[in-house]
Amino acid sequence: VDTVPASGWHTGPGAAAGEGRQGVGGRLARLLAEDHRVVVVADGEGSVDRLTRLLLEDGVEVVRATADTDPTAPGAHLVVTPIERGFVMPSVRLAVVTEAEITGRRRTRRRSRPRRPAAVRVFEDLAPGDHVVHEQHGVARFAGLVTRTLGGVERDYLLLEYRGDDRLYLPTDQIDVIRPHKGGETPTLSRMGGSDWQKTKARVRSAAAEIAQELVLLYQARVATTGHVFAEDTPWQRELEQSFPFQETPDQLQAIEDVKSDMESAVPMDRLVCGDVGFGKTEVAVRAAFKAVQDGRQVAVLVPTTLLAQQHGQTFRDRYAAFPVRVEVLSRFLTTREARRVIGGLADGTVDVVIGTHRLLSKDIRFKDLGLLVVDEEQHFGVSHKEAIKALRTDIDVLTLTATPIPRTLEMSLTGIRDLSLLNTPPADRQPILTYVGGYDERAVSEAIRREMLRDGQVFFVHNRVYDIDQIAAGVRELVPEARVAVAHGQMDEVSLETVVLDFWEGHYDVLVCTTIIESGIDMPTVNTLVVDRADLLGLGQLHQLRGRVGRAGQRAYAYLFTPPDRILTEEAHERLRTIGETTELGSGYRIAMRDLEIRGAGNLLGTGQTGHIAAVGYDLYCQMVTEAVDELAGRVPEPVADVRVEVPVDAHLPDAYVSRNDLRLEAYRKLATAGASPDPSAVEAVRTEWEDRYGPLPPPAQALIEVGRLRSMCAARGITEVVVNRGPGLGGPERVARCSPVDLPLSRQTRLARLYRHAVYKQGPRHLLLPIGEGDLMAQLASMLDDLVPLADGPAGPIVASRSIQGS
Repeated sequence: VDTVPASGWHTGPGAAAGEGRQGVGGRLARLLAEDHRVVVVADGEGSVDRLTRLLLEDGVEVVRATADTDPTAPGAHLVVTPIERGFVMPSVRLAVVTEAEITGRRRTRRRSRPRRPAAVRVFEDLAPGDHVVHEQHGVARFAGLVTRTLGGVERDYLLLEYRGDDRLYLPTDQIDVIRPHKGGETPTLSRMGGSDWQKTKARVRSAAAEIAQELVLLYQARVATTGHVFAEDTPWQRELEQSFPFQETPDQLQAIEDVKSDMESAVPMDRLVCGDVGFGKTEVAVRAAFKAVQDGRQVAVLVPTTLLAQQHGQTFRDRYAAFPVRVEVLSRFLTTREARRVIGGLADGTVDVVIGTHRLLSKDIRFKDLGLLVVDEEQHFGVSHKEAIKALRTDIDVLTLTATPIPRTLEMSLTGIRDLSLLNTPPADRQPILTYVGGYDERAVSEAIRREMLRDGQVFFVHNRVYDIDQIAAGVRELVPEARVAVAHGQMDEVSLETVVLDFWEGHYDVLVCTTIIESGIDMPTVNTLVVDRADLLGLGQLHQLRGRVGRAGQRAYAYLFTPPDRILTEEAHERLRTIGETTELGSGYRIAMRDLEIRGAGNLLGTGQTGHIAAVGYDLYCQMVTEAVDELAGRVPEPVADVRVEVPVDAHLPDAYVSRNDLRLEAYRKLATAGASPDPSAVEAVRTEWEDRYGPLPPPAQALIEVGRLRSMCAARGITEVVVNRGPGLGGPERVARCSPVDLPLSRQTRLARLYRHAVYKQGPRHLLLPIGEGDLMAQLASMLDDLVPLADGPAGPIVASRSIQGS
């Protein structure tokens, strides 16, 4: 086999250790003088001009390659393509050098494929026996989905059980009037038709109004303050964004757009970017910080742990390598002299971006011109730290990143008080993490470590007690003698901890036995197995965060959460582990946060005084009440809510054979109910397409359900809130009659009705329209007549949404 001698760019002839950009330029000039063909590879279109200019300064003229360029001609050509490393092949006189090798900024992984975001499943956890809240009738126990035949027609209903023997069969198209009860305590069932529920709602509404008053005062104070107006994006900003080595998710792009818009306005930014672990929050902060620096302002990035400060320091330096931006880290890893140098740089303005732990909040830290404060992993900061942050943030822009998601109903409460961006879309190559929960098993541990080593990966072994961590590490070495094992915990001295973590990062160890110091934001793509030996001692949020440390490079990752086999778990620990084992989908942080709220209670969510109120009406309804109170105080008129009730004698339901899982059927019904309440017919069409895609061709009952959804959408567009089909009067009249109300029929349409539709009647007083239905397709006849006779409503005052009162059967 013929071989061609080749070497990497950094190891080839003429390479110098740690050569800078000038060294690269000089080496390229020498290669060109020796008649080599040189190919310079740029990461993206944004850096083409800059690379050309940089090399020209070093005396190397580069020409952009086109389709007509002769690949065999000597000279330097520039192409745009993602490539990891350059190389030199002396025998064929060819040299390839990448942008990273010229600028020092390293690429991490390949550009990822975009994929559609996973659907959010609100009702997935709703199981028979769970408590739900109905707006009109109060707290009930959900007894499951039941199919009932009434008048020869099969339909699905949600069975709700109230106090005593009261039961309510809720039609599936009215599913939006109930919501799961989250509140931490087992609620008392309400009595149907009793006054207790109305009294409870009135009491909670009064408490919600007090909270709303505080929120509105906060908002007014924020709007009254004038902050710095940042300039629009510079060419360098666009170049930095072009050099991002991955495909941004749609949520990321929206969050970045929102942050820039906030920075360019006069009101100080106070935005929360909320996204699950590994969903790209750091890149949002990188771009915001660069925008602030471009405007001559300093940036402080506040992080909870020293390790995360080091990690962010590396990330920011890598991303800013091609630009004159000075990034410094202020943490306990620095010597006193180094720390003094950084603090001096902050005071005289020579440090542009500083990344640090709560040391940044010390009284001796002075900024020359602080413009942006980024708070990462906010959930880890205590009350005293948050008070210090408030003192720092009088008129500067604040960007907060958190991986503990805020439930969607709370977003509404905070609208306008604190702006919110949600990152719901996982990175394109990320796979769900396979999670095992069970008793500690040495054989499983050794197999997990060996399997990871076989694919050249690394393992985190989490043991959250420092006093015997060395014994545990010795046990791991005994189990897997060929593994290189290191230990890391927060009580180690700075030099040792930094050395261990960096050595592990560079691949000198296979297993890192550590405490939960790795929990916050550490990004090590080669670590794809996590072992936790006492998972029963960790909180639900901690377990979710730890699991987010693996599977970050698009590879299949494994999490083993072990408990002592000889101990009985507490009920809370059992619930936590059951939840973490069941919720392995990407972006499941929201559902984990809600489950955590159930297990622990909602005491400290909005102040301790609110616990009883949240337990009484459920978390969702409480937040809705706060939102309504905020709207009222802010002078916003709430949009009117109308019911759309359609009762037609057709078999319309999702058969078990079509959608077998109850949770998925519930979610399908909820989506159709929401789509049918929209005046836009494409919403129902989108649901039909999704069902076909997920479950296959629609059987007749499911097709009929879609037709009912289309009819509801037609009614919503025409301001009709009720359509009921009953038997006809007989005596030669129509077989069935549809009563539609309210209907405003113009005189011209009344004339058309009398001329074309025999037996049809329009009652102007009560605004009822009675339409005759003959034999054949009932839904098609009804839709055709409504389309022909009833004009579209003239811009309704507000959207007609799913029914808010029950017409149970």
